[in-house]
Amino acid sequence: MLDEKQARETCQAVLRLAGQNQAEVYLLGEELALTRFAANAIHQNVTEQNQRLRLRLRRGGRVGEAITNRSSPTDLEALVARASSMAELAAEGPDLPELTGVQEYLPVVAFDAATAGMSPESRARAVGGVCDTAKRQKVGAYGAFSTGWQAMAVANTRGLFAYQPTTLADFQTVVMDSDSSGQAHASAWRASALDPRALGEEAIHKAVEGRGPRAIEPGRFDVVLDPYASHDLLDMLNLNGIGGRIYQESRSWMNGREGQQAMAPTVDLWDDPQAPEFLPRSFDAEGSPKRRLEIVSRGVVCGPVHDRRTAGEASTGHAPSPFAPSWVRAIGPSAGHLVLGAGETPTEQLIRDTRRGLYITRFWYTRLVHPSDCVVTGMTRDGVFAIEEGELAYPVKNLRFTQSYVEALAQVEAIGSETRLILQAEEGLATLSPALRIAGFHFTGATL
Repeated sequence: MLDEKQARETCQAVLRLAGQNQAEVYLLGEELALTRFAANAIHQNVTEQNQRLRLRLRRGGRVGEAITNRSSPTDLEALVARASSMAELAAEGPDLPELTGVQEYLPVVAFDAATAGMSPESRARAVGGVCDTAKRQKVGAYGAFSTGWQAMAVANTRGLFAYQPTTLADFQTVVMDSDSSGQAHASAWRASALDPRALGEEAIHKAVEGRGPRAIEPGRFDVVLDPYASHDLLDMLNLNGIGGRIYQESRSWMNGREGQQAMAPTVDLWDDPQAPEFLPRSFDAEGSPKRRLEIVSRGVVCGPVHDRRTAGEASTGHAPSPFAPSWVRAIGPSAGHLVLGAGETPTEQLIRDTRRGLYITRFWYTRLVHPSDCVVTGMTRDGVFAIEEGELAYPVKNLRFTQSYVEALAQVEAIGSETRLILQAEEGLATLSPALRIAGFHFTGATL
């Protein structure tokens, strides 16, 4: 475990080597373990330990950046030398924001020793229960159970130092039959908050009930979206318009809508890095404090999130991790703890209140078609069911859709009470989404 003392010593060693130059260090230590299963049998158990360090070094208006996962004195000297060389080659950046000074952070608790030290045997027992149930139902279970810890630190030559340890637990499974499938997924910072057996039974139930799906003609349908499908709405809105860089480049669905009623009055969307049921964080990769931030309030668009490059001193604490995938870093700031406010209606009641429509459990392979309205095309997956007179009547073959997600949230008729936390660990993103009932969702064709 990378503790605070070790993190501070490593960061200070790098900053000393930077000499008179302004410098900023981001350090991430982690140990992540994974038990993967397929066709009702565990086939892989792996553990990865790593410690990565990113240095940004400034020479006047030039910035050089270098990364390493080695921490010996010689390796740290080489890191500083590489960053210095990169700064000499870089172009001048007159709009470069100042480094973050010393900050105050809201305290959060997001570390669980049992999760950090969870054994392969414990994960295997949980996975084994799902596989055994799937065998009895004559379906195949596939998926993974992940646990581990991360410790993050930010430090710079203006005296800033911030450190936070956290734990992660994630269980996901897809259950397959010859002509049907079901999926379940949940995340938490405590493994004890997850119930793999119940998640497995959820996915198995969808696969069993989805056998023998019927083809239907595409068109506009009232839909009840499971929280997994709602997650995709949040994810696409986030990655295609909630960030300040995309907004400033006029590529956001927020452009022209800020301060306007763009969604149903029941829709509240916010970023909440301190929520205990979430994956709490105190600071971002630049050391800026994280706070709850309203994004859509009662259907009215409030505005984007920012890092220091897009907002300078007014950063909202949304700088992406330097170790996120390149496509995430290219987007710039994004909401890492996105919540769609839940309602008071159980999912079963959302279905009973729908005279004719479709119950959608998940969207898959979604891609942006048009940024200004966040028009998305994609497919259903892992369970579609026709609703007739408030009952799930029969399973339906998968459909392709093309739909503005802004328009979809403008047509929300009811919001469910159950929510699901979905973690995208590599991207550093998570959503807490409820079920939704939406009028007139646009399905454009059948899938193969």
